[in-house]
Amino acid sequence: MKPWLLSASIAALLVACATTTSPTGRTQVVGGVSQQQLDQLGAQAFAETKAKEQASRDAKQNAYVTCVVNALVRQLPPEQRQVAWETAVFVDAEPNAFALPGGKVGVNTGIFTVAKNQDQLAAVLGHEIGHVISRHHEERITRQMGTQTGLGILGALAGAKYGQTGMDAVSQFGSLGAQGLILLPNSRTQESEADIVGQRIMAQAGFDPRQAVNLWQNMISAGGARQPQWLSTHPDPTNRIRELERDAPALLPTYEAARKAGNTPKCG
Repeated sequence: MKPWLLSASIAALLVACATTTSPTGRTQVVGGVSQQQLDQLGAQAFAETKAKEQASRDAKQNAYVTCVVNALVRQLPPEQRQVAWETAVFVDAEPNAFALPGGKVGVNTGIFTVAKNQDQLAAVLGHEIGHVISRHHEERITRQMGTQTGLGILGALAGAKYGQTGMDAVSQFGSLGAQGLILLPNSRTQESEADIVGQRIMAQAGFDPRQAVNLWQNMISAGGARQPQWLSTHPDPTNRIRELERDAPALLPTYEAARKAGNTPKCG
């Protein structure tokens, strides 16, 4: 990278980055990418996944996932509710799910072996959507841009800043692999935060927050001696179950109020 471009990139990054407060009150460093670029990265990663994976043609499964996602989305901040959320179910036995900026949600059919009912599926998807509304993807990219290995990304952003469109930036990011960039493993701090945010959202949507505990117990049982891939970068399962059990009673009034207000999902 030419010295002048590197200097311009670093300057642009320093100007763009800012601190904000996450939904749990944690200080975050964000701003390394614009929301438009972030949404485009999410769309590209989702398109790449759909091109590589076999989509489920089971109408009932697809409707089930869409129903749960829609119920959760109705509880999100206004800017997230305005997004046209898109879901996809992939034929894959690995219990896995993800949500991406721009309103993209993917679920493997294997998740149905551990999410035994709609409340447990809501726990999975609430957790994943929690990553999005907590700006975890933006936080990770911003952090990566501040490292030596992120200089290539930094150069692409600088190019976008000096006259290229957001789509051009995404194209340059694509050479690094949008999936690899936006689907990077979350930190354990982010995972714990997504648990808290997701359990809160599911309660607000009328899903039983106690079922988040059952979901993770099922995940552990399904893994046996080998943890599912989805758990590989997560906090210790025993600790996370303990934390979900701790938080569930305080969320029961929220859940009960949601049900009384008419939030009674009937997804399956």
